[in-house]
Amino acid sequence: MSQKFDVVVIGAGPGGYVAAIRAAQLGLKTACIEKFIGKEGKVVLGGTCLNVGCIPSKALLDSSYKYHEAKEAFAVHGIEAKGVTIDVPAMVARKANIVKNLTGGIATLFKANGVTSFEGHGKLLANKQVEVTGLDGKVEILEAENVIIASGSKPVEIPPAPLTDDVIVDSTGALEFQSVPKKLGVIGAGVIGLELGSVWARLGAEVTVLEALDKFLPAADEQIAKEALKVLTKQGLNIRLGARVTGSEVKKKQVTVTFTDANGEQKETFDKLIVAVGRRPVTANLLAADSGVTIDERGFIFVDDHCKTSVPGVYAIGDVVRGAMLAHKASEEGVMVAERIAGHKAQMNYDLIPSVIYTHPEIAWVGKSEQSLKAEGVEVNVGTFPFAASGRAMAANDTAGLVKVIADAKTDRVLGVHVIGPSAAELVQQGAIAMEFGSSAEDLGMMVFSHPTLSEALHEAALAVNGHAIHIANRKKR
Repeated sequence: MSQKFDVVVIGAGPGGYVAAIRAAQLGLKTACIEKFIGKEGKVVLGGTCLNVGCIPSKALLDSSYKYHEAKEAFAVHGIEAKGVTIDVPAMVARKANIVKNLTGGIATLFKANGVTSFEGHGKLLANKQVEVTGLDGKVEILEAENVIIASGSKPVEIPPAPLTDDVIVDSTGALEFQSVPKKLGVIGAGVIGLELGSVWARLGAEVTVLEALDKFLPAADEQIAKEALKVLTKQGLNIRLGARVTGSEVKKKQVTVTFTDANGEQKETFDKLIVAVGRRPVTANLLAADSGVTIDERGFIFVDDHCKTSVPGVYAIGDVVRGAMLAHKASEEGVMVAERIAGHKAQMNYDLIPSVIYTHPEIAWVGKSEQSLKAEGVEVNVGTFPFAASGRAMAANDTAGLVKVIADAKTDRVLGVHVIGPSAAELVQQGAIAMEFGSSAEDLGMMVFSHPTLSEALHEAALAVNGHAIHIANRKKR
């Protein structure tokens, strides 16, 4: 006899587990299915984000930056550190322990909220039935009033650089290096490529990033992207734009990559090669032919603004649907869908989803860029403030970058906040809150910011929009 649930969630990543918990909190009988196998050979919750994505990469980014500071940046503070070394296996083990604690925490939250967890592969059948194939091959059918598909994404593989066991790897493999490669190649100058490249560059690798596009970080504001390219290049990342990889050959634990750029065909040999060219939705064997759910040619599930699929009572969220592949986007979609199933009128503002690249300095933005607004014919006023003029940044010896605030020239409403610099992710979130409530640049300028803080850079940039900045010369005065 099949089990019946109000809500069945397929996938326990940042979208799925949040949706399951919120649905259970709202009094809905909820089940969540997960098949991700961890290092210990057991099913673990948390999806890509907690296991092989956001969390482990940030652990390595923080560890590698502390090593870099100890080796290169302590002297300016009067701290002498001699013989600083890095124990890569210990660093990777610390990362694994953080992952284990967090994934175990989700299991505890499931139990506390009454979510029933199923281990195995979930597949949507007709009439909102969900087939669960356990690790032992046993099949069970769940009857659902509502289904939430949160199956996530996985790294894109490319024919010119097929993955190997240890020389050519994807983002997951790059988190497990047990030593620092002397020469490291990275295909793709997006978020993942820049973050992973930064980790190993700080630890001493000679890093070359091959990016097929001629433009660096095209999704970011052009001024921020230009500054980011300058800073990251200064840090040692050899970022080669317009470099299209055409082939690779592995010999004697090294890989020779062939690519074309403005100078014709080129070759580079690396000890390790990371393929970081994007991610694609996981929809293989997810939907039965008669499930009624439709997908596009790239494998994304069609949904409306409230994540409804073509089948009433079936929803899809996160990386498997349109929009940015971001954990926080997936989580908020999970909450929205759970609340709508429970009868609430929840919705999301897709225009204000922050984007962050956790290099150092961090790169983050929310809202629209200056070039996109100008392309739309919107007249804007822009204010910027460099961290070089921030007392708090100077005290921390962390002055690279700037804050940029873009406002409508007619209404003064803030349309975009873009940051490269220390704590960029936190500052952009302040901008997102202001924008959510329709703040003007003047509103931000009138707020009292504690001193000395990095947040004051946002305050000054907002003041600069209308020529009122105090701690830098204004471009215009009113």
